[in-house]
Amino acid sequence: MTAQADLEQRPTEELTVREAIREALREELERDEDVYLMGEDVGVMGGVLEVTGDLYEQFGEERVRDTPIAEAGFMGAATGAAATGTRPVVEIMFSDFMGVCMEQVMNQTAKMRYMFGGKTEMPVTVRTTEGGGMGAASQHSGTVHAWIAHFPGLKAVAPGTAASAKGLIKTAIRSDDPVFVFENKMIYEQSGDVPTDEDFTVPLGEASVEREGEDVTVVATQRMVGESLGVAEELAGDVSIEVVDPRSLYPLDTDTIVDSVEKTGRLVVADESPVSYGVHAEVATRVMENAFYSLDAPIQRVGTPDTHMPFSTPLEQEVLPDAEGVRAAIERIA
Repeated sequence: MTAQADLEQRPTEELTVREAIREALREELERDEDVYLMGEDVGVMGGVLEVTGDLYEQFGEERVRDTPIAEAGFMGAATGAAATGTRPVVEIMFSDFMGVCMEQVMNQTAKMRYMFGGKTEMPVTVRTTEGGGMGAASQHSGTVHAWIAHFPGLKAVAPGTAASAKGLIKTAIRSDDPVFVFENKMIYEQSGDVPTDEDFTVPLGEASVEREGEDVTVVATQRMVGESLGVAEELAGDVSIEVVDPRSLYPLDTDTIVDSVEKTGRLVVADESPVSYGVHAEVATRVMENAFYSLDAPIQRVGTPDTHMPFSTPLEQEVLPDAEGVRAAIERIA
């Protein structure tokens, strides 16, 4: 069943990705008093990109906490708080700032449950924005989700639709393991049907077939989901394209991807992160390991070149992967 078909069976409302995330946070704050938000400008300002909106007014400063500009401090505080029974939701304003708190993330959040033999839970959710397109220069435009997905003990998700964003955040908050939610800032205004059921969640490690097809599989994440769906529509008379959104990067739904490639015989991986040593390579390797003899053409990668994101708008557009890159990759193998 495609994601759209699944949504058609549920009562839904149309929300932007921004609104869907805010509603997920609101519902979880209402459901569980141990949940609270913390980060730079998440409270009075309503979030740097207005994602947390009016949550401060509704829940107050005890549960929507503005922090100093000190990622190492509040990430460490959240790790300790999670280990002692609460469910903090941390916002790292831009994913590039993850480097400031990597000691806490890599050596504490990721390892504490393992080092205590599973006796310590770590129910911390980390939200962060990433991706280029706003002219925000290199230190505010990186796509680093493969970095976090690489560390044992951490889970990483990267929604491409409003429904996935809401469902994944609710699942992350309810998880007893640390989950990092990577939100592409350029899709906050993208809208879609979102289930109104407050218990709607998206399981970690479950991909979504956003469009069914017969000739080429495109595994796309975040902003590239919409770009790929647009290409699939444009080429519908010539090439039948199946678009799969992994939603979870770790754990990764290998079965859904492999099943699709066994049907189509061709694979394009479209992800905004740099093409080397990341999501592209992991997806390609799992297909090679599990569906090598189903492949009728070389696997194609669409992503950012191995470079930092330029500040110059023309250069930024040159570097960013887009629909044209997806189309070119399909045409090379279809």
